[in-house]
Amino acid sequence: MAQSEQLQQGERGTPPVDAVVSRMRVLAAELPARDGVAVFNRVYLSVIEDTDRQSDNGRSPDRRAASTLDVRFAERYLAAVDAVTEGRRPPACWRPLFAFRRHPGVRPLQFALAGVHAHVGHDLALAVVDACRAHDCEPAELEGEFDRVADLLTALEERVREELMPGPDLLRIADPLTHLLGAWSLERARDATWAAARALWVLRHLPDLATEFTDRLDAAVGFAGRMMLTPLPA
Repeated sequence: MAQSEQLQQGERGTPPVDAVVSRMRVLAAELPARDGVAVFNRVYLSVIEDTDRQSDNGRSPDRRAASTLDVRFAERYLAAVDAVTEGRRPPACWRPLFAFRRHPGVRPLQFALAGVHAHVGHDLALAVVDACRAHDCEPAELEGEFDRVADLLTALEERVREELMPGPDLLRIADPLTHLLGAWSLERARDATWAAARALWVLRHLPDLATEFTDRLDAAVGFAGRMMLTPLPA
């Protein structure tokens, strides 16, 4: 059974959100620190753990309901990892990160933001549809959950920039890096993702069109991700 299937069912009764965190911790321990996937995984995991601690401290009114979209969302990233591990092709949105994960000319900040881009630009829209199917509800009923996950992504992006942006002594690197990544906006990506999720929900009764829409979304996100991972001079 694939790891992502185990997560959906929970591992030996473990709550799904805890199974997700456990799997990401295993990846963090297994992958070399400089590996591009490890860079994204490390920052993503730290934000999820912080959010989970806040839920445990009672700041989330319904932890079980709040975790649904989080889990569906994270599972899509972990499914991409599984695909590569098993010799299968991951979604197009994730292929640039896996292809360039060991390239010496790509900076950790690029790896991390390319992961965020793939995750929000493609995975989040599909996760919203997954959650709607699970709860038999319309996307509008999950808009609050979507906004909460988007807030988590904002925290993730802020942590990425805070921890991985080169300091003032590395402006020779930071200048082209800032130029390369400055065109990407999480806010615009978030708006586009919500529109894509609603469109996919409308298209659910037209499977051929839904598949075509999903494939084009995946390809477009992957193309932009490849640009974000342009190697920079040392």
